[in-house]
Amino acid sequence: MNGPNRTDRDYDLVLFGATGFVGALTAEYLAAHAPENLRWAVAGRDEGKLARLRERLPGARDVDVLRADAGDPVALRALAGRARVVASTVGPYVQHGEDLVAACADAGTDYLDITGEPEFVDLMYVRYDARARETGARLVHACGFDSVPHDLGVYFTVRQLPEGVPLTVDGYVTADAAFSGGTLASALNQAARGRRMLAAARARSRHEPRLTTRRVATPAGLPRFSGEAGAWALPLPTIDPQIVGRSARALERYGPDFRYRHYAAVRRLPVALGAVAAVGTVAAAAQLPPARRWLSDRLKPGDGPNAQKRAKSWFAVRFAGEGGGQRVYTEVAGGDPGYGETAKMLAEAALCLAFDDLPPTAGQVTTAQAMGDALTERLRAAGITFRVTARR
Repeated sequence: MNGPNRTDRDYDLVLFGATGFVGALTAEYLAAHAPENLRWAVAGRDEGKLARLRERLPGARDVDVLRADAGDPVALRALAGRARVVASTVGPYVQHGEDLVAACADAGTDYLDITGEPEFVDLMYVRYDARARETGARLVHACGFDSVPHDLGVYFTVRQLPEGVPLTVDGYVTADAAFSGGTLASALNQAARGRRMLAAARARSRHEPRLTTRRVATPAGLPRFSGEAGAWALPLPTIDPQIVGRSARALERYGPDFRYRHYAAVRRLPVALGAVAAVGTVAAAAQLPPARRWLSDRLKPGDGPNAQKRAKSWFAVRFAGEGGGQRVYTEVAGGDPGYGETAKMLAEAALCLAFDDLPPTAGQVTTAQAMGDALTERLRAAGITFRVTARR
């Protein structure tokens, strides 16, 4: 049922939420880089905005416009039934994403998004993984900066180490970038939903098959100075290590005993302490509705950094992997992480599902599990660096 075999659909790819900040960047990337034979459409709730977006895309006459609202299950089921792959940029996903996942799972349509919301991913697993396995749909969350560089970066690092032995990998993230109103809204929403997030994680653990012959761990670790990174390593409370852990559970190449730790790398101690204090302050403020609304009003959904700021932005994730008496250092690096590169990652992942020869998978899967080598090579060709920096 996977991608290339579904030839009865009107579209190879539908981009849902195409008029949002990241959605528009993704549409522009697809228009500039998609193969000539791509049958695709932009979709969302405002047909007028979609038409205006299409007008400024190269080759606009070849792009269809589809109207569908995130809160209209009937329209979303019709949309999913016409597409081989649907990519969504409409968040916060825990508020606006479920009906589209349900529609794709039922229709056997591959689904991607750029969520970094653990609660949403866990709930979608509990509610729709089994149905997607029945229909052959691949549900791939976190196809942007959350969590492609980390998931594929660890996958790339593991493949540089011996097989069949215990492996450990530490990831260190550095970046210089601004964020959009949509990102702020999602972050505040997550910070305010701690109990619901924990409940969703527990529900997932009750449904997930347990590993019996292998072990996978993603401990948070402790703040420390890392000689490997040459910086203070602060545990990052993001979805990324969870995604890496799910790839490790699914793929035996990660060895019989695998551990991953995920850090922000900060060179100066005062900056590190300030970052910890700032995150704690925002998380505390998000618990109070008036404070959360005030913070949300600082940057509205749809707002984001301009082209000049994005052009100066960058990211680098450095990995230290060890196993079988060998040690390897790798790096995944690129430009503006939250927007330009996220749009690139989402677009290339969608094209990968639509056109590439991939391992047979279905249900909720990760980028490494579903697309591993194929997506890595696509992103390399698109300018994102995957490289080995040293071996010992």
